[in-house]
Amino acid sequence: PVLPICNAKRPLRLLISVPTQLSFDTPAPILHNHHLRLSTPLPAKRYFIVLLCALAGIGATLYLAPKEQQAVTIHLLGFPDSDVTTHRLRPVILGIFLFLPTFAALWYAVSGALDRYLTRQFVESCAICATGLSLIWILLDLNDNLEEFQQAEKPISFLIRYYATTFPPVFVLLSPFILLLGLLYSLGRLSNSREIIAMIQTGRGVVRTIRPLTVVGIFFSLACLLLNYHWAPWGDGYREALVEEAERGSTSQASSFLYYQEDDRRLWFIGRFPYNYTNGDPLRDVIITAKDENNEIVSRLHAPLANWSSISQEWTFTDAKIYPNTPGTISQFEDLPSPYIVSGWKETPWQLVRPGLSPTYLGIPELRSWLKENRKKAWEERRPFLTHWYYRWAQPWACLVVVLLATPLGIVFTRRGIAGGVSVAIILCALMLLSAEIFLAFGDSGYMSPGLAAWATNIIFTILALILILRRLQGRPIYQTLKSLFPSS
Repeated sequence: PVLPICNAKRPLRLLISVPTQLSFDTPAPILHNHHLRLSTPLPAKRYFIVLLCALAGIGATLYLAPKEQQAVTIHLLGFPDSDVTTHRLRPVILGIFLFLPTFAALWYAVSGALDRYLTRQFVESCAICATGLSLIWILLDLNDNLEEFQQAEKPISFLIRYYATTFPPVFVLLSPFILLLGLLYSLGRLSNSREIIAMIQTGRGVVRTIRPLTVVGIFFSLACLLLNYHWAPWGDGYREALVEEAERGSTSQASSFLYYQEDDRRLWFIGRFPYNYTNGDPLRDVIITAKDENNEIVSRLHAPLANWSSISQEWTFTDAKIYPNTPGTISQFEDLPSPYIVSGWKETPWQLVRPGLSPTYLGIPELRSWLKENRKKAWEERRPFLTHWYYRWAQPWACLVVVLLATPLGIVFTRRGIAGGVSVAIILCALMLLSAEIFLAFGDSGYMSPGLAAWATNIIFTILALILILRRLQGRPIYQTLKSLFPSS
């Protein structure tokens, strides 16, 4: 058989005489080309990469899992009303994420030559795009927050902690763009050099060709799903808190919110609730108004700092003052002993901060805890939290949808359609990311059910991706068909 191989610089045709059909899964014949290498690396070399990833995963798990377990224990002490099961799963989820590269390397080691070749091309392109997008994001972030970073007590250590914290949300944010650009770049290069045609002529169809690309998309989706469990939304909120820490010297998870304790008729106003409350940071600018049965104000307590002890169940107020509201008299603020300790109050920090939390920065354990403790709340108040609960599970799969959507548009058999397919893929993926935000807003406002609002984008664009793949399998043009729908000028 005659196998056409096209080089980017000079086309050539190689005449290969073999008794059977040429296969990418067999070590012979061996073709050497600037882009296409059919030689099979030694299995020991491939499994050595698996061993390195496994050792790295073990080391990272032994270092990070105990820290995460300690953070969970402290959190449950400070917020006893939290959902215990979902929080205790955090070290397990973290361990699975740290071993995900090992699973990916193992899949690569046991795959055939064609899968390994396409995976290398795709991953190398994704690495280039990830580096470029990350540098752009870091430069933009430094431009916005450089003045605040310079005010930090230890700028170097602060920057390390800041970017380590922001890695999970940035990874989840950039992954669809990395996959899109990497896929279009790698497939465009393979199409230009006619390597896609060469693969199909060896008996491999389009579905077989795009299979390893889909597997890479699945691994990216799983990574985003694991990070979305807690660290991505938490890091997104903590990133803003760290900027505030550099500027003011303290962090706040919520600010200027109210909480009313119905049984004892106490109204709390919290000026700032610290992000790391479980580490000992106090509540700031606290005002507590006590009322009687007739809803009349009895007293008002002001304190710049307030701490709660999970051991003694006591509240400690620093430099507190009280304003007793006695009818018929002119009252004035009275200084209280510092520290002023109050026992017997039912309020816990988690109960206080719940009304001021934004669902955008809550992971699955925190959303589960909020929904569990607010079953009796009005549906309008619960709806945004329930929508984001579903969105935590749905949003990571956008990586896989992007791969399915861009692959049929990135594979072309003629030079004429490359630019058109790439432009259509970019437009469709941009519309997909935009529609996700629109449907999320519809779910928060009540125009759609929370589950449908979270999954609608994935459903719609997955169907569109399957239609495009079907057209590519049938050999029917995609870009030209879309172009014909619009009248030419």
